[in-house]
Amino acid sequence: MKIFTVSDITRAVKEVLEAEFPFVWIKGQVTNLSRPASGHIYFTLTDGDAGINVVWFKGNQKQAQSRDGEGVNPLTGEVESGGPLVLEDGMEILCAGHINVYPPRGVYQLIAELIQEQGVGDLRLAFEAMKKKLAERGYFDEDRKMELPHSPKKVAVVTAATGAAVRDFLRIADERGTGAQIRIYPSLVQGERAPERIAAAIDSACDDGWAEVLVLIRGGGSLEDLWAFNTETVADALFRATIPVVCGVGHEVDVTIADYVADRRVATPSHAAQQLWPRREVLMQAVDELEYNLAKAFRSFVEVRQSRFDILKKGLMWLSPVQRIERLQAAFDVETERLGRAAGLNLDLKEAELERQKERLSRTFGPRHVKSMSSEIKGLEKRLSRAMEHYLQRRESGLESLAESLRLLDPEKPLERGYSLVTVEKSGTFLRDPQEVRNGDGVRIRVRSGEVRARVEEGE
Repeated sequence: MKIFTVSDITRAVKEVLEAEFPFVWIKGQVTNLSRPASGHIYFTLTDGDAGINVVWFKGNQKQAQSRDGEGVNPLTGEVESGGPLVLEDGMEILCAGHINVYPPRGVYQLIAELIQEQGVGDLRLAFEAMKKKLAERGYFDEDRKMELPHSPKKVAVVTAATGAAVRDFLRIADERGTGAQIRIYPSLVQGERAPERIAAAIDSACDDGWAEVLVLIRGGGSLEDLWAFNTETVADALFRATIPVVCGVGHEVDVTIADYVADRRVATPSHAAQQLWPRREVLMQAVDELEYNLAKAFRSFVEVRQSRFDILKKGLMWLSPVQRIERLQAAFDVETERLGRAAGLNLDLKEAELERQKERLSRTFGPRHVKSMSSEIKGLEKRLSRAMEHYLQRRESGLESLAESLRLLDPEKPLERGYSLVTVEKSGTFLRDPQEVRNGDGVRIRVRSGEVRARVEEGE
């Protein structure tokens, strides 16, 4: 028994295939198209049941023709004039080339030499039809889409539980934000049963009411591989979702129906995590900026309050009773000093004036004049004294005459001579006329040595 090495068996297969298929025509649909910077084009040619990798080198691309031109005659291989062909996923093409085995990966592939467009593939037609149908139903309307929460704490992820997509998502999530809980809702993401499973997982995540946002992710693949995300079943589940949905399916060039329906479309599963959580460096920088702004605002606040405090302090000091008393005391001291100076000056002026008057008096009334005036004053004093004595004697004599007149006018004097005074008891007035009393009225009769009471009785 012969044992082959990997290189031996690969080389043998390569020789057989390349010898058996030196030049072939293959018809199929373009999927998983890739255009690297080298200018070569790589894609998969599929008919729905099988696929073959195709390499279209840059040097051979100038021979390609589109349907708008006359194209390549598939029977003769003759290249005819026409416009350049631009490949797109979903195109139906006719490839001419030879089979090649690529030893490093042990795969066979078609090296394309001639390519002619045959039409738009069935999957692309189905995609455009579904897109038009859902657009008419309002599934893509921007006004129905929800805003994503900022840095969510609870995130539901619908994806294959063991796929590379979820590992990339979790790795990025672990490096960003401030920490969050992530709950995986596992689902098939490829195959006939995938749409129902994806829709069920979306419904379950919404019904739980736990998550703030839902993330639908899957790694890259061909158009057939991603077809579950182009189905109406998944679109309906996304449309009725009650929480915001982020869709990160395939690579940046891959666009699915789910991307249009979701609230936010991102390029890759890793990009989904980047959209949900900011980088920690950015957060730390934001914290530093906030700290700086807070310190700046606090300093400004303190400076404003300090300035206000100083103004109020000055105002309070000005209005303070102690300060007022001190100001009044200072003003009082100033006025006292001024008054003292004014009083001293006034006293000096008065003393000077007094001296001047004394001098004038001395000049006007000398010793001789004063002596003469003194003698005159003494004579006047004697005359005034004699006049006062005569005046008092006359007044005393008149006073005695008035006293005698008063004694004669005393109403009680007649009582000594036997007369009496009668007063009406009721009114207290002297009785002068009998008509002033009536029968039974009381009267008082005053005589020299006392008083007698009586009652009036009228005779017949």
